[in-house]
Amino acid sequence: MTVDTHKETLGFQAEVTQLLDLMIHSLYSNKEIFLRELISNASDAIDRLRFAMLSDESLHENDSELQIHVAYDKDARTITVSDNGIGMSRDEVAEQIGTIAKSGTREFFQSLTGDQQKDAHLIGQFGVGFYSAFVVADKVTLTTRHAGFTPEHGVRWESDGQGAYTLETIEKPTRGTDVVLHLREGEDELLNGYRLRSIIRKYSDHITIPILMKVEDKDKQEEERVNSASALWTRPKNQISEEEYTEFYKHIGHDFDEPLGYVHSRMEGTQEYILLLYIPSRAPFDLWNRDSRHGVKLYVRRVFIMDDAEQLMPTYLRFVRGIVDSNDLPLNISREILQHNRLIDTIRANAVKKILGLLTDLATKDQEKYATFWQAFGRVLKEGLAEDHANHETIAKLLRFASTYSASETQDVSLEDYVARMKEGQDKIYYLIAESFAATKDSPLLEIFKKKGVEVLLLSDPVDFLLEAELGEFQGTPLQSVSRGEIDLSKLKVDQEEKDKEEQQESPGETQQLLERLKTALGERVKEVRLTTRLTTSPACLVVDEHDIDPSLQRLLKAAGQSIPSAKPILEINTHHPILLKLRNEGDEKRFADWAFVLFDQSVLSLGEKLDDPISFVNRLNDLLTQV
Repeated sequence: MTVDTHKETLGFQAEVTQLLDLMIHSLYSNKEIFLRELISNASDAIDRLRFAMLSDESLHENDSELQIHVAYDKDARTITVSDNGIGMSRDEVAEQIGTIAKSGTREFFQSLTGDQQKDAHLIGQFGVGFYSAFVVADKVTLTTRHAGFTPEHGVRWESDGQGAYTLETIEKPTRGTDVVLHLREGEDELLNGYRLRSIIRKYSDHITIPILMKVEDKDKQEEERVNSASALWTRPKNQISEEEYTEFYKHIGHDFDEPLGYVHSRMEGTQEYILLLYIPSRAPFDLWNRDSRHGVKLYVRRVFIMDDAEQLMPTYLRFVRGIVDSNDLPLNISREILQHNRLIDTIRANAVKKILGLLTDLATKDQEKYATFWQAFGRVLKEGLAEDHANHETIAKLLRFASTYSASETQDVSLEDYVARMKEGQDKIYYLIAESFAATKDSPLLEIFKKKGVEVLLLSDPVDFLLEAELGEFQGTPLQSVSRGEIDLSKLKVDQEEKDKEEQQESPGETQQLLERLKTALGERVKEVRLTTRLTTSPACLVVDEHDIDPSLQRLLKAAGQSIPSAKPILEINTHHPILLKLRNEGDEKRFADWAFVLFDQSVLSLGEKLDDPISFVNRLNDLLTQV
């Protein structure tokens, strides 16, 4: 293997420079987490070495005691974090330290707000813990050698965090990585053994690797273990404090916030495994990148196997963080084997049930926390309707919507709430989908429902179109879109005066003639013109046939480049409206046709759609207004 020995000075990727500046200013109030992040990186490196040694025992290089060392030097004003993990090659150092080679980088920076406290959370979620060293250090030196490489393949990386770094090949006798922090002025309080020990015990006691420090006795040279070094998830629940659960979540979730909740479960019997799963309290910046997975880590008998084990959690629960530790899987298991493993299927099914059970408990016992969850992850959970038919009913109960009950944009109405408030004689759950909440709450399609006091769910998330295909009924009550098919509210209990008023009909012959004239004027634009059962104050509206595609969904599919069959809308008219009363007696066929097109175009606009020919609409309307 050729050794590249030259020393070079390279510029940071622009995003790294930006990130360093953000971290120094945003994280300063919580600067002690730099040690947690560096120890976490060291632990990950040792986990990866353990896994690699399963297939190549030579990687231990006669150094099988896997440890993390923390040291400080008051005279040199340095803190050093060392590990004997997998280490890095020169190319890996340049790639992993000098750049942010991550999908979603642009989205991350676009999501930054300028608020230091909020941005600190996003920085943690982005998972760039190494750079936190620059919060307390004005120079960082990293030396490393990849396990299995010869000593002359060591690498030194050094930077002051000002936009550039040096990289050179050196001789390093031992594998692993040493990170030396040259502290900034004013950070001398960190050059204290007791201070460093308190930070380690606070943030990293759960790390399964022994963390060693020199004893605070000048006459002794030996080291002592600072952390308990036992896998937290293997301990009995009654021996783990809430603080320990929280710190473990922050370690595996790269988060600065506390989780909303967690579930810790041990399965024993024919299959033995442990689940420790968390619900975060806020969404990561890349939540909507369905390929981005940071969630569940897989261990086999306390040995780390892999990150992002997508077979352990479905995509709609991609926000879940945690670990699964199995006693029965083989240590050399691969992603390919995971795809065809019955035990993995069993673990996944149980993990999903535990998470959905946790969410159900939150929804039942702590509605404030569940509201926080729904605001962050509700749209993702809705994907479960299409992905997880085995838990369809449970997911349906967890869904929340806005509705006409409160006319608020807040999604806090459950299907159970809706059913409990249904009017006497009501036999359907009604909903309306539109591009925005404003378009739903002001839609003319709601007029008859508002008049009769019938609640309608107001849906404005693109994922809500899954409802139509995946949620046909809830506990025996069918769901119906108010923009599709005919609406029949005749079974509702109404007072006699209202019933008599509704039964007053104008001449059937005149009405039929009006419908036919409008259909003739509009021609191929409409499938049908009929009397409305929806409108009370608006003159007309457009709906689709029971089995046709909703207009909003048509627009989304076309925008995504999908080819869909054309479906003509149905024009419904309110014959009690003054415009329609006037049109009965309109003898000028051109003016009648202009009114027909205006009514059609107004109905298109009320759906939130764009007109195919807005100029013609404006010209017709202006002509009609001048004739009034």
